[in-house]
Amino acid sequence: MVSAREGRPTARRLIGGSTEESVDDSYVLALGYRVNNSTNNTTTEGLAQAPQWYILKVAFNREDTIRESLEKRIKLSNHKEYFGEILVPTEDVVEFTRAGKKRIVKRKLYPGYLMIQMIINDDTWFLVRETPGIGDFTGTYGKPTPMTDADVERIIKLVHPDVDQEQVPKTSIPFRSGDRVRVKEGNFQSLEGDVDRIDEANGRVTVIINIFGRSTPVELDHWQIESL
Repeated sequence: MVSAREGRPTARRLIGGSTEESVDDSYVLALGYRVNNSTNNTTTEGLAQAPQWYILKVAFNREDTIRESLEKRIKLSNHKEYFGEILVPTEDVVEFTRAGKKRIVKRKLYPGYLMIQMIINDDTWFLVRETPGIGDFTGTYGKPTPMTDADVERIIKLVHPDVDQEQVPKTSIPFRSGDRVRVKEGNFQSLEGDVDRIDEANGRVTVIINIFGRSTPVELDHWQIESL
């Protein structure tokens, strides 16, 4: 972090070589995020041209409350102009209750992470990092690394869908490829098999069942099967 004792950088001067340890980004990258290594906005030279999107590692299952706390801190600070939107990336999914009732709920795309749009300088970095529940920015060698434009656009479309385009929520299916399941309703009741494919858009699951000595793919509604 740039020293604030002498020669404190101006409000638009970027943070330099931090002594903070970098976080392990392997989990974020595995979930589909890519960092934009072609643009480094965390050097001590130059001025920030525009806010960029960054990934914040936060306490698991506290994403919403941490976002609200950070928004309040920003609102009360003198640095509001350096911040844009803060997002908990979610998507609408269809779930079924035990009584069989259908409901649409918000599912977090990346539990334990937030997206924040901001200009990083000495003051904004400190404000974010000092918010309870926030671990660190993702990046390398302690330097926050911005997200790629492609990833930002993809996630923004999920969080703020185009009103002109009808969005069909996915069905939340509690199975994964390879799971062993039993058919509990329908023509194949009581037979067991392995999950082969999952169609979240239509709420259907393809199960490989042994019928008359042959492995046969059978497409079923997800509520027709249960885990073993």
